[in-house]
Amino acid sequence: MMVPLALLVLGGLAAALAPRVLARADWPTREPVLALLVWQCVVAAVLLCCALAMALSAAAAWEAVRGHVFAPAPRGVMEAYSLTGCGAWAAPLAVALASGAVWTAAMLTREIRTARARRRRRRADLLVRAPLLPGEERGAERLVVLEGERAEAWLLRGGAAPRLVITTAALRRLKGSQLDAVLAHEQGHARARHDWLLHVSSALANGFPQVPVFAAFRDQMHHLVELAADDSASRRFGRLTTALALVELNEDRGVFGPCPAGVSGLPDRVDRLLAPAPRLTALQRLRLTAMAALVPVVPVLVTFVPGLSALGG
Repeated sequence: MMVPLALLVLGGLAAALAPRVLARADWPTREPVLALLVWQCVVAAVLLCCALAMALSAAAAWEAVRGHVFAPAPRGVMEAYSLTGCGAWAAPLAVALASGAVWTAAMLTREIRTARARRRRRRADLLVRAPLLPGEERGAERLVVLEGERAEAWLLRGGAAPRLVITTAALRRLKGSQLDAVLAHEQGHARARHDWLLHVSSALANGFPQVPVFAAFRDQMHHLVELAADDSASRRFGRLTTALALVELNEDRGVFGPCPAGVSGLPDRVDRLLAPAPRLTALQRLRLTAMAALVPVVPVLVTFVPGLSALGG
């Protein structure tokens, strides 16, 4: 019955060490897409440790669950886990982990519903500010221009296709290919489904504020998805054009002035575009990708070691 405890220790180590290691590394800002993958693998490993520990604890606590968990396994495998006689503490552990799983699902559901309600309000507001003309179909237009004295641009998801909404002030400020760069930035978010990453990270951070890895996951997701979208735009329209577009859209908001450090990440994003650090080599990226993919595999191996040992014996 040591496997559930080993899984919890492994999950705790991953949750404690991974944010510190990634915070000290300098490559995530150079390779934001790879950093997004690494963070997802780390969080997936932590959640997988909890899920597997919950399944084995429930199997130790209740014979009915044990029969379902080990139903496909050959004889002798269940004995290798030494599940009998541990119900005194296995049942509370299983209930606590199951409660955490239910709470996670509830928080994710709330996050998605809130986002959908926000999109519905924005679509309704857009329909009021830019009503359909006779013969127009809702959602057919890809670009919607609104009267506004503040330079703003955002991608409105939902409907037949995402639409870029931009104000007249932004149109006056953006020159040449800068508007195309803004559109490419928002399309980069849509193609990579960054909204789902933000939903999941926010749900975990809000549901478990006492767990630092989830707060770091949320903060890094908000930062890295913007860097990844910047790179997506710069690959098509150039780093200078993308940097100038960011400056033109946000200059009036005071984020480039003498404000306290950390108030906005936009200056760092512009500096990163104008003076890019060298990317990792292909071999380094391949090595990091392989290491990240192996992180969620470790809890599975820990779980199956006793069973595989019993089969081998």
